Amino acid sequence: MMTTQIQFSGSPRFFLSAGTFFMLAVFFGFLLVSYMFLRHLRAGLNKKEDTTGRPALAGETAFAAASVQAVIQKLREQERELERLRNVERERAQRTERLTDAVTRNMPTGLIVVGANSLVNLSNPAAEAALGVGALQYRRYTDLLGTDSALAELVGACLRQGQTFQRQEIDHRTAAGETRHLGVTISPVSMVEGKATGALCLMSDLTELTALQRQMRLKESLASLGEMSAGIAHEFKNSLATLCAYAQLIQQQSVSSDVAENAGKILSEARSLTHVVTEFLRFARPMELEGELLAMAPLVERVVAEGREIFPGVIFSSAGEFTDVAGDEGLLRQALLNLVRNAAEATLAQRAGTAPGTGTEKSDSPGFKPGGRVEVLGTIEDLAGRRMQRLGVRDDGPGIPAEDLSKVFLPFYTTKTSGTGLGLAIVQKIAVQHGGSAEAQNRPEGGAELILWLPAPTA
Repeated sequence: MMTTQIQFSGSPRFFLSAGTFFMLAVFFGFLLVSYMFLRHLRAGLNKKEDTTGRPALAGETAFAAASVQAVIQKLREQERELERLRNVERERAQRTERLTDAVTRNMPTGLIVVGANSLVNLSNPAAEAALGVGALQYRRYTDLLGTDSALAELVGACLRQGQTFQRQEIDHRTAAGETRHLGVTISPVSMVEGKATGALCLMSDLTELTALQRQMRLKESLASLGEMSAGIAHEFKNSLATLCAYAQLIQQQSVSSDVAENAGKILSEARSLTHVVTEFLRFARPMELEGELLAMAPLVERVVAEGREIFPGVIFSSAGEFTDVAGDEGLLRQALLNLVRNAAEATLAQRAGTAPGTGTEKSDSPGFKPGGRVEVLGTIEDLAGRRMQRLGVRDDGPGIPAEDLSKVFLPFYTTKTSGTGLGLAIVQKIAVQHGGSAEAQNRPEGGAELILWLPAPTA
């Protein structure tokens, strides 16, 4: 950390120089007065016709020596006083420096000061934590932040043009690949001839706050969706039930095979719509959580066992670290089963050469290649300052197109021809109701990973 140099207008060096000059002036003035006095004394002695002159000379020498000794003593006393004052000022400056360092080091807001030479002259631990980089001092800010970083652009604009940026919100990607949402205020340290001598940057990590705001917005949108459409869906379901009844009646009473076939098609489509409406009602219905403390390891093993029964052509496994989670066992089981089912369908479709949900990816389908794998991996991680149970459901399927990663948990979004687009949306809703979240990502080695985050009790 840069040592702060503090200069006082009345410094000890100034006092010492002024005092020395003053004492020298006094000393030479005293010598001048002594000289005049000695001349007067010598003139008086000469009138006494002292032929040898030795007593007068000895008196003059002793008097001059005593005078010089007195002046030297005074100078020494003044020097000691000036040294005492210098020590007092030095101690005061050191106390101020220690206080400044302590305040800078312990302030919760990140602080970096970039000089006109583009080097970081001052930083604190909060800035290092927010940027995900250690040892910031005496390094070029573009090397630390990246030339294409939004934060580097703001600092550069401040240095070049003296611009001030107040309460800006930017996304910063750390060297570890994490995306941090930062709130920054940047201003010039001072301006000399229209140029900034440095840039002062204050920053706060808003990642956790942004995640909580996003979660609250998601909860509000889910509640609004349920309130607005549950009644409409219920009416749709009633109408579809009536349509199915009439189709069955036509099918039973018809003597023409064409009429019976068309009635069967109407009945099939009506049942498909009824299934969609039923799933939507389940999605829109408010969830009531039991709130019991659940051991995740047995629940994961149970879901994996169910996956083996439903998809015998897929190899299921579980590994990692699992802890207890407060939540509803039935809802968490449903969420995990939806994730496992989605992963199994993806890996089966990869081997059958078809899109998931087309109905041809079963283990007895022509061209099916066995060996698909689905793994449930559990870890305990710190996410935005919270201890979380991470449940990653991995598959070795084709992966998810990059443009679809942010959409897979949206209601009614699906790439399956026979899907409703509500399975993963229900997973997201269950996660949010438990204070967690769900996300999707592609694996570098191939395949996708759907992740369920759930709050874990503090260890």
